[in-house]
Amino acid sequence: MSKVKRHIFISYQHKDQMKAKGFGLLPWAKNVDVDFVGRHLLDPVDSKNESYIKAKIKEQIKGTSVTVVLIGKDTKKSEYQPFEIEQSLAKDKPNGILGIKLDKSVDLPKKSDVGQLLHDAGAEIIEWEPSKFGDAIERAAVAARRAAEIKRTPPGILSGRKQCIRRIR
Repeated sequence: MSKVKRHIFISYQHKDQMKAKGFGLLPWAKNVDVDFVGRHLLDPVDSKNESYIKAKIKEQIKGTSVTVVLIGKDTKKSEYQPFEIEQSLAKDKPNGILGIKLDKSVDLPKKSDVGQLLHDAGAEIIEWEPSKFGDAIERAAVAARRAAEIKRTPPGILSGRKQCIRRIR
């Protein structure tokens, strides 16, 4: 695992708040090799104003490189997780996206908003195995960086690379 301390945004459905808090404490667990700075809204926003809540979400996502989407039984009903994923991908330097199932029995339908967004983002989805979180977070960050580099590549450069590869073969 890389020893880079990643800044991550923790996305979760409100009913999974205690598990999200537990996830946020993992860097202090002695038997888990994972190091990150978690940003989140674990302390609920004291407002019913949707615009205000979304502004707070954007504020927390700013400065992060990976969004960890905690997937629980009610994730498919989440009101704000789709927005959190969309905002993570809409940044100038989009976040890597990693899905973590809170329970092996959780099945997130691709037809749900969150399931479709994770699929479209090419997110890796892993089981709840803390020993694997550090490497998975790093893979998500690397994938986002590669996607951003491809996005910034001027037109024609990629097709030129393909032609060079064909000539080499």
